[in-house]
Amino acid sequence: MPQTKIKIISAAEELFAEKGVKETTIAAIARKAGVADSNVYLYFKSKQDLLFSVAYERFLEALDMLNEHLQGITEPWSRLSKMIWYSLRYNDQHPEYVRILLFECRSRKQYYTSPAYSLMRRHAGILLNILQQGIDQGDFRSDINPALIRDVVYGTFDFETISCLAAGEIKESIHDLDDLMLIFRLMLSPPSREMKEKDKEARILAAAEKAFSRYGYNHAKVTDIAGMAHVAEGTIYEYFKNKEDLLLTIPARRFQDHLKKMPETFHIKTPLRKLRRFMRYHFSLYLPNRDFLRVFLLDVQLNIRFYRSSAYQDYKKYIATFEQIVREGQEDGSFRKDINPRVLRNMFLGAFSHMALRWIMIGNGEDIDKMHEIDEVIDLFANSVIKGSNL
Repeated sequence: MPQTKIKIISAAEELFAEKGVKETTIAAIARKAGVADSNVYLYFKSKQDLLFSVAYERFLEALDMLNEHLQGITEPWSRLSKMIWYSLRYNDQHPEYVRILLFECRSRKQYYTSPAYSLMRRHAGILLNILQQGIDQGDFRSDINPALIRDVVYGTFDFETISCLAAGEIKESIHDLDDLMLIFRLMLSPPSREMKEKDKEARILAAAEKAFSRYGYNHAKVTDIAGMAHVAEGTIYEYFKNKEDLLLTIPARRFQDHLKKMPETFHIKTPLRKLRRFMRYHFSLYLPNRDFLRVFLLDVQLNIRFYRSSAYQDYKKYIATFEQIVREGQEDGSFRKDINPRVLRNMFLGAFSHMALRWIMIGNGEDIDKMHEIDEVIDLFANSVIKGSNL
């Protein structure tokens, strides 16, 4: 890269961090870089192009360093822990750059079609490979959705940064590493043998439900169901007498579940139900209004001035409810006491933000079952806090 271009990018990064993009002029950048204004336009089409170039160069550096840190580490849990450690440490060491990326780049729609974002996708690809490796080797649960875990991880990075740079809750995010890894282990670790048996039966029932819906009961074959459930055909007969028994067990399990949950449906007492209700309520507040969701995600949540406003004080009281519910569960003994409520809150808010961004900003028109993804992520968080959760 030409030395002049490097000087311009360096000067721009410093001024963007100090004054913000809006208050920084091309003339000021050129003056700080020691070049003529016209030289800036030799390399960059606009101030926004220069802004995204700052992000691009930093991402390139971060990718190279991440790959270097992962060299020689083969075990999936170690690779995941190293990636999370490295990302938290990098963000702590480069707060001004992270401020630019989160509050200046990520709040602009054009960023999601820029070369800088393509590097972010490559970065995310490393994480997805780690997750898939863990699934394939049996270190991680086989039923997790890697895309959702990716949203949780990157959303966590965002809200740990917000806790440091905007909300002022913590000074460095690296100190949350152990708390984060505990929750990720609770989310991703394979279930116990007893839970595996229950999971296998649930997989068979889910596959049967899908097969009966798709082909009709008369045309659906047990072999089809076994294939969809990823079990041998003989395994189905260990749990069910025949295809009819399988059919009739589907509504039986549903009704049993409804009866079990009914007492709490109208009068919520347990912290776990409260936590589930809060998470579902959070999604329901934003998803029905696509316009407000877009404005909140890009113009409010990624605007550093929001965290200095009176509006943030109201928002802070609202999200404090999440932490209060977790503490309530810890006090009555139903939730694990080693869970950090603030860290869990950051992880949930981050997961929500990245899931919503993927749905409204960077989806490729694919048919996304949003309700199913919401159920999945709520289960991940709810199951991770339960006392006695498997590790």
